[in-house]
Amino acid sequence: MRKWKIALGAAVALGAISVASVHLLDMGSLSLNAGTAGAATPAPAAFVMPVPVTSVVKKTIPIYLDYAARTEPIRSVTLQARVPGYLEEQAAEDGADVRKGDLLYRIAPQDFQAALDQAKAQVQRDTATLDYARSNLGRGTELAKSGYLAKDSFDQRTSTLREAQASLALNQAAVRSAELSLSYSEIRAPFAGRIGRNQASIGTLVSVAVTVLNTLVQLDPIYVTFNPSESDLAQIEEARAAGPIEVEVLLPGETEAHQKGELTFIDNTIDHSTGTITARATIGNAKFALLPGQYVRVRLHVKQQPDALMVPQVALGSSQLGKYLYVVGKGNTVDQRLVSTGPTSGDLVAILSGVTEGDQVITGNLQKIGPGMPISPLPQKPAT
Repeated sequence: MRKWKIALGAAVALGAISVASVHLLDMGSLSLNAGTAGAATPAPAAFVMPVPVTSVVKKTIPIYLDYAARTEPIRSVTLQARVPGYLEEQAAEDGADVRKGDLLYRIAPQDFQAALDQAKAQVQRDTATLDYARSNLGRGTELAKSGYLAKDSFDQRTSTLREAQASLALNQAAVRSAELSLSYSEIRAPFAGRIGRNQASIGTLVSVAVTVLNTLVQLDPIYVTFNPSESDLAQIEEARAAGPIEVEVLLPGETEAHQKGELTFIDNTIDHSTGTITARATIGNAKFALLPGQYVRVRLHVKQQPDALMVPQVALGSSQLGKYLYVVGKGNTVDQRLVSTGPTSGDLVAILSGVTEGDQVITGNLQKIGPGMPISPLPQKPAT
């Protein structure tokens, strides 16, 4: 029994030694494999951000002064009748664009035509009376020379001639007055423009200077009124001394002006409560794109600025320290430059300080880079 226990113990010990040997061999193999794999795989290279760049360029740019403005008509009239009568016709529809002299309204002309015919008839009568008086005086002159006509009778004939002349002149004036009254029965456009909404129905008894028929406003050209500050006045006057100032008008939402004109008026007094002065430009409006009462934006071209350093506006960043640009620095790393900006020209902005001509400004991936980071500049696109 004791021999059997000894043999069993020896067998268990040999099995444990065999398992341990296999385990150690496996661990060694794993360690060897791990070491071989680590030696064969190199460390990954650091990622370099590709960025688009453009060079700072010099160019001459226009300098503008911008203001909020409002359009006003050059001429605006209320259409009223100059003679009384019943309104017979509205010749131009509401809102119609009319030319100077176009018929707008007609008042019933029958009464005025009758008055004209009567005045003409009186002129014809007076003309006949004058012809007789002139012939009668001619005969009297011969008789007076031969002594067959008394002086009093001759003077009477002379007086009759003068009365006939005066009566003819009076009735000729009545004809002209009747012709005017007849012409006033037609209300015509005093200038080219657009009429508004009709305010008197057909058949209305029109009174002189009381009944309002409509309104007519001139649209081309049109005024644009704005209020420059007194601090801008010296710059505007300097530009006026050099020549006419071009004014551009931009409607809400527009980035490019489609209407242009010229500064034509600056008031003679500054408003002490606002520190501004009233100015006005005259703008061509052939397509009637502007209507009186519109709020618009005006730009005064006051001068040209040469050798301005220009960069795309999209390259500008902003921080608590102010505006900045990312520039390609030494070794293709990011260099941050604090800058001060000037006027804009299209998509470009002038840089007053912080960069020099030829610097490569980073224009994209700005949120993914920072000062000192390595970058890979993409093919250069010059600023335009």
